[in-house]
Amino acid sequence: MTQKKRRLFTDEQKAEAVRIVEQADKPVSQVAKELGIGVSTVHNWIRQAKIDRQSDPKGALTSAERKELVALRRELKRVEMERDFLKKAANLLCQGDWGPYELMDAEKVNYPITLMCKVLKLARSGYYAWVNREVSPRQQENEILSNQIHQIHQESRQTYGSPRIHAALLAKGFRVGRQRVRRLMAKLGICARRKRPFKVTTTDSVHSLPIAENILNRDFTSTEPDRAWVADMTYIATTEGWLYLAVIIDLFSRRVVGWSMAEHMRTELVSTALEAALGHRIPAAAGLVFHSDRGSQYASSDYRKALEISDITCSMSRRANCWDNAVAESFFGTLKTELVHPVVFATRAKAKTVIAEWIEVFYNRQRIHSTIGYLAPVQLEEQYWLNLGQPMTL
Repeated sequence: MTQKKRRLFTDEQKAEAVRIVEQADKPVSQVAKELGIGVSTVHNWIRQAKIDRQSDPKGALTSAERKELVALRRELKRVEMERDFLKKAANLLCQGDWGPYELMDAEKVNYPITLMCKVLKLARSGYYAWVNREVSPRQQENEILSNQIHQIHQESRQTYGSPRIHAALLAKGFRVGRQRVRRLMAKLGICARRKRPFKVTTTDSVHSLPIAENILNRDFTSTEPDRAWVADMTYIATTEGWLYLAVIIDLFSRRVVGWSMAEHMRTELVSTALEAALGHRIPAAAGLVFHSDRGSQYASSDYRKALEISDITCSMSRRANCWDNAVAESFFGTLKTELVHPVVFATRAKAKTVIAEWIEVFYNRQRIHSTIGYLAPVQLEEQYWLNLGQPMTL
C-alpha cells in the first residue's frame, strides 16, 4: 500500500487562505472544506497570522522567527555533526590505520558524504571515484586476511593479540607482517584482553617448617619434559565463596600437568595436584626438580615425603619473591585475564567445570605460547616425542 504524500503549502497560499476566511461571511469549516484543507490547519494559520501582525517581542514566535529558529537548529545540527566527525577523523587518521576515503566509507551511515568531504577538504568526485575503482590485489589480500584474523580471534576465545594472531597466520601459510596484522585488527576492532593487577595472598610463609634450597634459581628453561616442574596456588571468587586452585606446570612445554580445586587451602589441595601429575607423567631419568613458594602446604612433612617417595628434588623460592616462581604467576595472570575476570561464577561447581575445560582443552591443547615458539604445549610435546620416535605420554 502506497503511503499518501503529505501536502505542503507556501507562505502565499497560507496568507490567501487566511484572507478568504476573514473576508468571507462563512464559517471557517466551510471555507476549509471549499479549499480542500483541514479545519485545524486553517485555524493554525489564522492564529499564526494574528501573531505575525502583533509582533510582540514577549509573545509567541512569528512566522519569520519560526523560520529563523528552524534554520538555526539545522545549522547547529550541521556544526555538531562536523565537530563529532572531525574528532573521530583526527583520532583514526593520526593512528595511520585508516585512509580518508576508507574512513568516509565506514562512516557514511552516520554522516552525509558532503559533510565529510567538507571537513576533510576533499572533492566528492574523488570519493566516488575511489568507491567505483577496481579492487586491487592488496585489498583482496586484506579482505582474506581480515576474515582469517576474525576467525583466529574467535577460536582463541577472543583473547589473542597481534603477536599470537600473527604467529597463527604464519602457521597457516600466510606471508604477512606484524604491523599489517595490527592495522587490520584495529579496523576490525579486535584486541587482546588486558591484564589487570591482582594481589596474591595464598602464600603462608610464616611458619617453622623446613625450607628447601632455591635449586631452580629462576632457570625457567628445560630441554626435556618432566625435568622441572613449578607449582603454585591461587583463588577464584564465586558467589558461594572462594575456590582455590593448585597447579603444576612443566617448564619444557608450559603444560599444566597436574591441577586440583577445592574450597580450602589445606595440604590435600596441593597433594591432589601432585597425585594428578604423577598419574600420567614420569620424572625424567636425569631427575625432576619441583619448585614452589615457601607456603606451609608445600613445606609440610606430608608433601615433602610425597616428593621424596617419587624421587623428586624439592626447590623453593626466596622469601616474598614472586619472581622466583614467575612462570606459575604468569599462568595465573593469563587464567584470570582470559577467563576469570570477565565472568561471575554463581557456584564453585560451575567454576570448577569451566576452569577444568579451559586448562585441559584450551590452554594445554589450543592456546599458542610465545615462549615455546607459538605452539600449544601438547603440540610441542608431540613434536618432541615424534623426533625421538617414541609414543607420547598423554
